[in-house]
Amino acid sequence: MQTIRTRLGFKIFLSYLVVILVGVVVLAVSVSLVLPGAFDRHMMGMRGMMGMMGDDHGMDSLFQGFRSGVYDALKLAALAASVAAIAVGFLITRQIVAPVRALSLASRRIASGRYNERVKLAGENPNDMDELGQLAQDFNHMAENLERTEALRRQLIGDVSHELRTPLTAIKGSLEALIDGVLPAEPETFEQIYQEADRLQRLVNDLQELSRVEAGVFKLDLQPLLLADLLKTVTIRLERQYAEKGVRLAIDLPADLSEVQADADRLSQVLFNLVGNALQYTPAGGLVTVAARRQGEEVQVSVQDTGIGIAAEHLPYVFDRFYRADRSRARVSGGSGIGLTIARHLVEAHGGRIWAESPGPGKGSTFTFTLPVTKPSRTA
Repeated sequence: MQTIRTRLGFKIFLSYLVVILVGVVVLAVSVSLVLPGAFDRHMMGMRGMMGMMGDDHGMDSLFQGFRSGVYDALKLAALAASVAAIAVGFLITRQIVAPVRALSLASRRIASGRYNERVKLAGENPNDMDELGQLAQDFNHMAENLERTEALRRQLIGDVSHELRTPLTAIKGSLEALIDGVLPAEPETFEQIYQEADRLQRLVNDLQELSRVEAGVFKLDLQPLLLADLLKTVTIRLERQYAEKGVRLAIDLPADLSEVQADADRLSQVLFNLVGNALQYTPAGGLVTVAARRQGEEVQVSVQDTGIGIAAEHLPYVFDRFYRADRSRARVSGGSGIGLTIARHLVEAHGGRIWAESPGPGKGSTFTFTLPVTKPSRTA
């Protein structure tokens, strides 16, 4: 019984035998009920002749022989059906149990950390697959997602370790130099240490914010918002930084820009990130233009710069954590590397989309996101 309970093949095989057994029983009962009447109808004339001759015993013997022959035929049919069921059941069981066993073994390997495990598909065309083939395909997709997630987790650990190590090394080195008397105990030295500590604090805050937005443990206070006013406020607050670097900041807004449904604080965070990022990668004498346009039921906001640009192969990854198109650039000149990731999650939480475009290195880039337009309220 333990084998039957734990083996799918035995269950399928027994199901065939049960079907055959039920069929044979039903057929035997039907024959036993119908056989006397059928025999009487077909042998009515012979029964009359034998009755006149007084040979009822011969008629009974004939009926018993006829019934015995029918039951023998049933036994032979049941035996042939059982043999056929065993053969067919064995073949079909292999077709069903083998993929299930492969899925079971692959799932155990994945559970042990072998995320590159895949199940072989019976066919390449999804339309030609049965339910087991579709299950195997879904299993492979799940395994691919798990492998990608594990790779991102490992990369995140390495990136965070690197990001934390850089300011900590600078702080430790400066303190050791102070202790040894190599660096003078002057305000400039302590200012450098303070800047590294402040940079470390910003990184920790960004990581905390990233974990919150990726987990979705934040609330949006969605309200009808005049986007033009918010864009003007952001550009005004960044004008000084742009002037200090020698980069022009322009704003291009239509007079009748529609309201959007957004959280003003979170949207400001996205805009400060994009406009500040454009300043970071635009050299002196360059231009950054902030524009907005109505597109159907959405408003598109774009931040276009004339900076260093992005190569085509890097565009799909600019919103990944810590991703940098130019790995040689120092973190001091490029921020924490997770601001765009936070911006993407915040825009998507608003029901919008965000993407990056660039003609190529040295030709500038454009970051665009969309927001849903506020629907006018209906009055009775």
